[in-house]
Amino acid sequence: MADAKTPGPASEAGEIRSYTMNFGPQHPAAHGVLRLVLEMEGETVIRIDPHIGLLHRATEKLAESKPFNHSIGYMDRLDYVSMMCNEHAYVRAIEQLMGITPPDRALWIRTMFDEITRILNHLMWIGSNALDLGAMAVFLYAFREREELMDTYEAVSGARMHATYYRPGGVYRDLPGRMPKYKESPWHKGKDLARLNEWREGSLLDYIEAFAKDFPRRVDEYEELLTENRIWKQRTVDIGIVSPEQAFAYGMSGPMLRASGIEWDLRKKQPYAKYAAVDFDIPVGTRGDCYDRYLVRVAEMRQSARIIGQCVDWLRKNPGPVMVRNYKVAPPAREDMKESMEALIHWFKLFSEGYSVPAGETYAAVEAPKGEFGCYLVADGANKPFRVHLRAPSFVHLASINEITRGHMLPDVVAMVGTYDLVFGEVDR
Repeated sequence: MADAKTPGPASEAGEIRSYTMNFGPQHPAAHGVLRLVLEMEGETVIRIDPHIGLLHRATEKLAESKPFNHSIGYMDRLDYVSMMCNEHAYVRAIEQLMGITPPDRALWIRTMFDEITRILNHLMWIGSNALDLGAMAVFLYAFREREELMDTYEAVSGARMHATYYRPGGVYRDLPGRMPKYKESPWHKGKDLARLNEWREGSLLDYIEAFAKDFPRRVDEYEELLTENRIWKQRTVDIGIVSPEQAFAYGMSGPMLRASGIEWDLRKKQPYAKYAAVDFDIPVGTRGDCYDRYLVRVAEMRQSARIIGQCVDWLRKNPGPVMVRNYKVAPPAREDMKESMEALIHWFKLFSEGYSVPAGETYAAVEAPKGEFGCYLVADGANKPFRVHLRAPSFVHLASINEITRGHMLPDVVAMVGTYDLVFGEVDR
């Protein structure tokens, strides 16, 4: 694990020797695939060299060998905690090149599910980061709510994680009118079963509305455990301070940027979907330390619940199509496909060969939970992209770890790796 190096200036008297230590990739706080080579003097970090090449998914190159609509599912697997937000950037890039505008209802559904995804991401972050720093209970609380939200993914797409729900021109299908219920089992029966099914008596919208109304109370529970906890504050206050100048220099975005006091959010500054039509605030920090980044993410979860409530209200009052009537990109209804040979051929051709996208280039970005997730797309008129390049916030933020963590103690590296909210599918893509 560690090997001695040439003694540094502080160790000529034989007291302390500079040494190199591997942190990860097996270490839980390194999230499985991050290897940090630490140069240490005692417990103090002198230099960090992050090694990222242990999860090469080749997503960008694979996307160039497949029809446009075959790569939507690959986007889910980049940041596999922010699935639909990744899809959103890729699908928006295709729509921009094709000149397609989805129906209003589809845009409201996308806005709602982007915020559901933001809560899912931040719940994973708060649970795993607290676990990294020694707090077990928050992890269990956060995953209780994640399970409830994963049911909404499953209800609209059939998959609990990799949904492939957004499509060029809209979304895969409208929101279901009935929410699946738990069935009686040896583990769930009687009053417990009735409690689990309380929100599931109506439609998916009823379920999401009940969750959004109840969720602020759950966030209060997380804050009660952490916000004024003196051990939590000792591990996070004044640790890993990122100045506004450093945040700009490294191209940071999302909570990493806003915690440093910079009010930048694509949902406000460059609105997409229906963000211009909903009311919400941008949480901003002051010091730019790990504690501020925690506070910003907690506040964002509250704002997401607020946005979801507004989306539910609009979607209740405004039924309508969720896919454009452009049959170059929209598949026929499944009922038609089972009765009409022409519809069956159309379905088969659309999902095997896809569609040709006019030649050109574009960049589409969304405010993903971790920051700005962007898709640079080049088309040459064929049914496959000429070039796909993805701008992943985790990759950008990781570049700063040496400068931000230098001079801190070894346990503070764990806090910094956690506060970056890294997911390596989008780092080594």
